[in-house]
Amino acid sequence: MASHIVGYPRMGPKRELKFALESFWDGKSSAEDLQKVSADLRASIWKQMASAGIKYIPSNTFSYYDQVLDATATLGAVPPRYGWTGGEIGFDTYFSMARGNATVPAMEMTKWFDTNYHFIVPELGPDVKFTYASHKAVNEYKEAKALGVDTVPVLVGPVTYLLLSKPAKGVEKSFSLLSLLPKVLAVYKEVIADLKAAGASWIQFDEPTLVLDLEAHKLQAFSDAYVELAPALSGLNVLVATYFADIPAEAYKTLKSLAGVTAYGFDLVRGTKTLDLIKGGFPAGKYLFAGVVDGRNIWANDLAASLTTLQSLEAIVGKDKLVVSTSSSLLHTAVDLVNETKLDNEIKSWLAFAAQKIVEVNALASALAGKKDEAFFSANAAALASRKSSPRVTNEAVQKAAAALKGSDHRRATNVSARLDAQQKKLNLPILPTTTIGSFPQTVELRRVRREFKANKISEDEYVKSIKEEIRKVVELQEELDIDVLVHGEPERNDMVEYFGEQLSGFAFTVNGWVQSYGSRCVKPPIIYGDVSRPKAMTVFWSSLAQSFTKRPMKGMLTGPVTILNWSFVRNDQPRSETTYQIALAIKDEVEDLEKAGINVIQIDEAALREGLPLRKSEQAHYLDWAVHAFRITNVGVKDTTQIHTHMCYSNFNDIIHSIIDMDADVITIENSRSDEKLLSVFREGVKYGAGIGPGVYDIHSPRIPPTEEIADRINKMLAVLEKNILWVNPDCGLKTRKYTEVKPALTNMVAAAKLIRNELAK
Repeated sequence: MASHIVGYPRMGPKRELKFALESFWDGKSSAEDLQKVSADLRASIWKQMASAGIKYIPSNTFSYYDQVLDATATLGAVPPRYGWTGGEIGFDTYFSMARGNATVPAMEMTKWFDTNYHFIVPELGPDVKFTYASHKAVNEYKEAKALGVDTVPVLVGPVTYLLLSKPAKGVEKSFSLLSLLPKVLAVYKEVIADLKAAGASWIQFDEPTLVLDLEAHKLQAFSDAYVELAPALSGLNVLVATYFADIPAEAYKTLKSLAGVTAYGFDLVRGTKTLDLIKGGFPAGKYLFAGVVDGRNIWANDLAASLTTLQSLEAIVGKDKLVVSTSSSLLHTAVDLVNETKLDNEIKSWLAFAAQKIVEVNALASALAGKKDEAFFSANAAALASRKSSPRVTNEAVQKAAAALKGSDHRRATNVSARLDAQQKKLNLPILPTTTIGSFPQTVELRRVRREFKANKISEDEYVKSIKEEIRKVVELQEELDIDVLVHGEPERNDMVEYFGEQLSGFAFTVNGWVQSYGSRCVKPPIIYGDVSRPKAMTVFWSSLAQSFTKRPMKGMLTGPVTILNWSFVRNDQPRSETTYQIALAIKDEVEDLEKAGINVIQIDEAALREGLPLRKSEQAHYLDWAVHAFRITNVGVKDTTQIHTHMCYSNFNDIIHSIIDMDADVITIENSRSDEKLLSVFREGVKYGAGIGPGVYDIHSPRIPPTEEIADRINKMLAVLEKNILWVNPDCGLKTRKYTEVKPALTNMVAAAKLIRNELAK
């Protein structure tokens, strides 16, 4: 029985790629150094899968930034502003598209479906001249082959690529991106020919957009595309992989009929209803790649249950046509439990990271072939039973408190307009108040202090003294820049979710459980294994300290319950909504303690609220109902004079704007500039927004420093659709990934732009 992995983490067990990328970007190492690190990582991954017995091993899933940007490079679809003149696309052009450079901004970045992974959005139009400009797919296939590993090259499917794209600036929004399909397919044919010539016998096309609610003409595009590709694919086995949700019945029908396709991959973890479609009819002679091992969470697989599922599928498709697979790429999980030396043994026994999931896939394939490892299955069953019965998982008081929430919708008693009036009397802010989102640059020295404190190399007094000094510097800088509402810079936090999780019960933490978010940016999601509560105050000390350094308003900085949920590895033994309500109660306690300590502005970030939106429309209203309710729970008890902010970034918010309004925050800061001010279109179309709002005026994920005039122009565009008395001026997101040499001039220009527009409005 065969086994398959959809994709694998790229960063390396100790974030080797992250450090190589950042060293290259800082000019401390060469392109050759970066290429060597990446080649070593790829070789290690391929050999690991081969030695574990995986038959269908993916290649071309490695990326220096993201796989959609890789596809853009392959197609030569480089926006003209990057000055690319043809030939093989190199690092300069590639990273300029991803990160911008000194003269031009980066391309838009958004979330990959409902994950915390990001991709660079292709910018296309009728004049794009597609050309085969990156041979990465064939080069990596040959690289693996030279190591004795025959792989399955993975390509972003042509229709998914176009459906994830957007019209370039200056192109009509009504332009049909699918009209570019013939031009795109011409390049795909060249790539396929190259792979065939190199000896590939399988190709995997990732077409996850098939799980969305697609109109008939979009489904037709899949049929047209694969009819066109069929002659080029002749002689190859072709896998079309879908993941992240159930595939709709109409899409399943389209998928089954695609020309030249010999295998179909399904997510049977998040797409349990897909099983019914398969049982209702599966094409004879085709392969089924059954994704029964979860590619997006870190819990050990229920091997007995998965084996039962596989056996039922085997009866439908035949023993030789069933392949055991992961539900999606393992990119979304941590790399290897072996590197976790500090997790206690009980919790560790409940987990499986990417390396362990490879073993699970192969164990299931072997069991299906009649070679069941009884000891492995027994150990798995014992771990599952331990987790189910462990007293550390359940807290009856927390469960009762969360259950009691369901009788109310938890709205503040006064409407937002009256609250804003009361807050203005207290805060006395100017028109177009300026602020930042929370974090300031995380310097090498700051990281050293946190690291040494965690390792017990410095005392708590020394640690507090260092952090206090850093906060004082950040406050002084903001006063010097004349920012109106200040932040303390979050020097005590390595990660906004990890920081809170460390202080809440029901969470566990890893040492090396890193997951790529985009480019070199990695996060270390906490593991929610049990009921959540707050034993003591988490941020009051630092926020009060920061407020003591200034007479200006200081924001208390919290992460919201939905974002903590979506940016953690979440327990799978109860509904996600139940866990969210528990977190909301913990954050509510913290909000009320901050208010008692004299903090008059409290920001509760819900950066990931949109990210968690289910992919299927039929499930979205239910999610938004409990997610928005959870946010309101956190601040329902505060006074009218306490101003509640929230922040969101790097997703498409236009389709949930009414839910954002329903959150009833006093002020929302929201990413805007990197997405070409797409957010503003919703207000041009007539949506009325009465609360404070700060659409970001510059992109913090690029080292580029925007001039004052550019920021002023953005503010004027905002004033064309928003009232001046509700508009705030702020960056897109937090500043932790930037350097002070970038932050100071950028914020100087931002404040200057706000003052410029204030003066114009006064005239």
